[in-house]
Amino acid sequence: MNTTQHTATQLPPASRRLPLFGNLLSFRRDQLGYLQQLQQTYGNMATIYVGKAPIVLLFRPEHVRYILTENPRNFTSREVAKNLGQLLGDGLLTIDGETHRLQRRMVQPAFHKKRVEGYADIMVKHTLDMLKNWHEGETIDITRAMQELTLRIVGKCLFNVDLSDGFGDLGSSFNAMISNPVSLLEGFFGLQIDKPFTSYGRRMAAKRTLDTFIYQLIEQRRADKQDAGDVLSMLLMTHEGEDTLTDTQIRDHTMTFVAAGHETTSLALTWTFYLLSKYPASYEKLLNELQSVLGSDTPTIDNIGKLPYLEWVLNESMRLYPPAWTQGRRATEAFDLDGYHFPAGTVLLFSQWVVHRLPDIWEAPTEFRPERWDPVSGQKIPQWAYFPFGGGPRMCIGMPFAQLEAKLLLATILQQYRLQLVPDYRLQLVPLITLRPKHAVPMTIKAASSNAEKENAIEARV
Repeated sequence: MNTTQHTATQLPPASRRLPLFGNLLSFRRDQLGYLQQLQQTYGNMATIYVGKAPIVLLFRPEHVRYILTENPRNFTSREVAKNLGQLLGDGLLTIDGETHRLQRRMVQPAFHKKRVEGYADIMVKHTLDMLKNWHEGETIDITRAMQELTLRIVGKCLFNVDLSDGFGDLGSSFNAMISNPVSLLEGFFGLQIDKPFTSYGRRMAAKRTLDTFIYQLIEQRRADKQDAGDVLSMLLMTHEGEDTLTDTQIRDHTMTFVAAGHETTSLALTWTFYLLSKYPASYEKLLNELQSVLGSDTPTIDNIGKLPYLEWVLNESMRLYPPAWTQGRRATEAFDLDGYHFPAGTVLLFSQWVVHRLPDIWEAPTEFRPERWDPVSGQKIPQWAYFPFGGGPRMCIGMPFAQLEAKLLLATILQQYRLQLVPDYRLQLVPLITLRPKHAVPMTIKAASSNAEKENAIEARV
């Protein structure tokens, strides 16, 4: 890294900004492109302004390592995640310091390896149930299909409830929370109008619907006083000494797990199907691996680890289209990094979208190359050049769940069907809380085997 020392008052270079809004309008117009442009122009670091408030942009893996693992206690996320906290409450994504450490210890048992692996059969069963309603030649919106599937799986694993009939309201509510971003009036001028015609009002209405659902479940489960074998039961039973979780804390953690769990996995699968359709050679390699390793066997916790190319495909998909595409922190104390001295209170932003596509790190950075993840002959990837689940003490607690789910769902679907992007589809990205497609992603269902083989395989699995 550059060791040139700068004065205490000097921030990294900034592009030209407007008097009132700073760089806010340019940033909102094309967030992904703007961040990449700044990296290409200024290199390791840059500064943007929201009004008069500076935000320092970090573009190197070394910076990510410094913030997330070397000095995590000096950086908080609560202030930069206040809009997220408005929806999710005080879950692991939005709390800091000793509170975060205590709460994480208390909820960690819900995601222990054995408990997560116990959900594998649920994941596969729900996928097979979905496939019963798919028909060769039909066109589906793969984004919605994956949202419905992952929400039903999360509903069963977290709450032990079947959301097949109730997906509409809950799915729409989660979608409304994510797809109604903070408007310029709300974010810049602080105007929060809780009416159906505003983005803020639609988010709050969705939050109230979800709150009602979750609090009713908590009340019912406390009355039953039984372990249903799900995450909610674990949260109700967990304790640290004499401390137990309150209903509000359980609600906040549950909301975080549901929102993060079903949203990020559904997007990871959406992007994976999109990329496989764009790169037929990789598609064929994956299908051949599934056939040679699994044959007609159901994907399970025991055989899913024998599919290295499947894992490389998912890694490469999350490199190119990371569902969580950016992270922010605020410094509690002054610090030095890459030749600059930053005062306490400095707000920092670092983006998976940018770091995952740095041309000096990634060969052909915009190309889908699963083989780069081959530990024997693939590319040597620097530490922290890839961080789709964050890192350090704040690494996504649900990462093992999400990784297992993505592998099992992808393998189960591709054993039965091949999905092909419709001709002339043009992808447009919407970087909200997560990285979403702006429009539906239409895909045509094609059989991966003959109809007779497919029907026999599904009957054998069910």
